[in-house]
Order: sequence, then structure tokens, then C-alpha cells
Amino acid sequence: MNAPALAPVRPVLRERGQREVFCGLTGIVWLHRKIQDAFFLVVGSRTCAHLLQSAAGVMIFAEPRFATAIIEEKDLAGLADVHEELDGVVARLLARRPDIRLLFLVGSCPSEVIKLDLDKAASRLDQRLRAGGVRVLAYSGSGIETTFTEGEDACLAALVPELPEAGSGRSPRLLVAGSLPDIVEDQFARLFADLGIAADFLPPRRAGALPAIGPGTLVLLAQPFLGGTAAALEGRGAKLLEAPFPFGARGTEAWLGVAARAFGVDPQRFAEVVAAPRARAERALARHRPLLEGRRISFLPDSQLEIPLARFLAEECGMVPVEVGTPYLHQRFHGPDLARLPSGVRLAEGQDVERQLDRVRADRPDLTVCGLGLANPLEAEGLATKWSIELVFSPVHGFDQAGDLAELFARPLVRRARLAALAPEPAP
Repeated sequence: MNAPALAPVRPVLRERGQREVFCGLTGIVWLHRKIQDAFFLVVGSRTCAHLLQSAAGVMIFAEPRFATAIIEEKDLAGLADVHEELDGVVARLLARRPDIRLLFLVGSCPSEVIKLDLDKAASRLDQRLRAGGVRVLAYSGSGIETTFTEGEDACLAALVPELPEAGSGRSPRLLVAGSLPDIVEDQFARLFADLGIAADFLPPRRAGALPAIGPGTLVLLAQPFLGGTAAALEGRGAKLLEAPFPFGARGTEAWLGVAARAFGVDPQRFAEVVAAPRARAERALARHRPLLEGRRISFLPDSQLEIPLARFLAEECGMVPVEVGTPYLHQRFHGPDLARLPSGVRLAEGQDVERQLDRVRADRPDLTVCGLGLANPLEAEGLATKWSIELVFSPVHGFDQAGDLAELFARPLVRRARLAALAPEPAP
């Protein structure tokens, strides 16, 4: 439970140019499964609908909790009252899905281009529907200036004003901010309970279970892309705890340790609680370390997970980060992980696709983590790649997922080795 060291001052290459990322609407794909009685209504074009259908796949056994209200040509031309049409869509949606308790109106590039004020629309609908048990909120999922994980940040930030006020006499509680798969959330809840820490999670699984917040609330981020949410929580009086993110055995222990110190947990008790799960994590990592150790890896900017993942791979798997690019480098959030990165790592903030691809081609790392749009072209050039979006969709946080996280990076290396073994020998 040693306190994290301050991050050394490192040079950062800041780039502003052509980007290659999904938009914030992609966050709906995991958020609609997390908040089980919420519905996400995207106000956008057919392109928005196709993106969500492609990203989410086909829901066979249940209707997904998202849809797109299509902006037609007559809406763009001002020939129809968009607000009247939106009200009609919402009425039909709620008639069909009476289980909805929280409705998000999600802005998109098209709705922002035509200056459709979804905040006012949400406020108007909320006043009408709240008495019937339905809350209506709005946030932007537009990809004009954002990356895909910022959709979650905007969604959670929109929830913060709805959180009830904690009473002045309430004992301090921990709030874990950031969506986690239910199995991971359950694991963390058990660990916090064993440590004697009262913990809540944002987002909750049900809209009616929003955690109370106030000056006695300590916030621990589970995701590094929640800058807006963190600011909103602090605006409500909560205090943010700064910690490495919970990836791998060491990262998870350090993350839990920051909370334990803040709540005055006895160090001996902390060591007893984390001993067994940490040992399991280390055994799981040991299976993959021989393949990963010494391998060079580069991260192209995509999800904002790049710095903590590079820390995990370097510190716990023995990989050698060559370049770590991230859409935004939040010194406050990333500092504890930056402090544990090896020296000599090239850090880049922002994106200029062509320049970054030139560096990847020059570096020839053993593995490149990048977006879907860049993976296949790099594979065609003989470079092994890992889809960065898979790291957001998969359960990767915590002790019990440490081995699975390492395997996600080992898998493309194993695949490339097998393909190389099957390749015919060149003719003499």
C-alpha cells in the first residue's frame, strides 16, 4: 500500500491532424446493457443507425434498448416541426416499451449541424413524463470533436445532476465512477465490503438506484476517459481519489490501496483481503508472460485506455512500449500510471494519422493497438494488430480478469505465429 510516486516530467508529442476514431454513439453499445431500464434514443441520420447496428450486432433474444429517430430531408429543409416529430417518436416508444424509466436523447453530428436543442427538448419531455415515472435526459454523442469513449463520459455527466443529495450526517462512502461489466462490479463490491468500505457504483444497474452524493463522497474512477464526469462530481462536493487504474495484479492492488488508505483501512487487513485474488492474478499472468515478455508494442490513440494499459503490459507482462498515443493526456488522471511507465517511451497526445502510421512503419513493433479502420491495412503490411475497441467491450478490470487481459494481447501474436508456420516455403 505504498503511495503512488509523482509522474516524472516527460516530453509529449502533441499532434493535431486527421483522426481515425469511432464517434461517441458507440458508448451506447455497452451503456444500454448496463442501465437495465434505460433507453437511448439517438436523434440522427441513417448513418447513425447503421453504425449502432453494426457495432452492436444482431440482438436475437431481446430487443436492444436503443434506437434512432431518423432526421429526414424535410427536417433538414425546415419543412417539418422537428420537436413535434420528436415528441411523437417518444410517445410511440414509451407506448411500446412501458418498462423504460430513464430515456436519453442522444445528440449526433446531424442533430448538432441543424442546431436541434435536445437539452430543451429533454427538459420539456421530462416535465411531462416524470410524474409517470420516466426521466428524460440529453447528452451529445457527436463525433465531430470527440472519441468514442467520450460518449460514456457525456452520459454519466448528464446523470450527475440527478444524483440525490447525501445527508450531512451520512458516513463517508466511496463512489466508483465508470461502467463495468456486472461480474467485475460484483467482484469489486465484494472486495470493498471485505475492506469495510461502503461503495456505490455509477452508473447504477437501475435508474431508480442512483447513488446519493455530497461532501462525504470519495470518488474512484474506474475508467480514464471520465473528465467531464469527474468535474461534475466535484462540483457536487465529492472528492476525487487519484490512483493507477485497476488493470492487472499490481494495478488493481494499487487502485484498491488508494481507497483503503482514504478510508483508514488497517494495512494488515488490506494485505489479507487482497492476498488470494492477487495470487490468482499473478498465476494467470504467468501463463502469458513468456510470450509477451520483450515484445515491442505501440498504441495509436483511440480510447484513452492506452497509458494504463501500457503500464500494465510493461510492469506486469514485460512488454516494451515503443509509442503510447492517446486522444487526450489527462495529467491528473494518468499521472499515477505515467509514473510507472518505463523511461524512453514516446508519448503522443492527439492524432495525425499519416504521421503516426509513418512512425509505426519505421518502428516495426511486434504488436500495434489501433482502431478497426487501421488494423487491416497494417496487417496487410505484415504488422500484427490488436483492435482497441475490444479492450473497452471486454471484462478486463480487476484481479480475476488479469489473465484474460493479457491473453487479448497474446492472441494476435499466437495467430501470427501459426500463420507463419502454415505459410509455404519460397520456391528455390
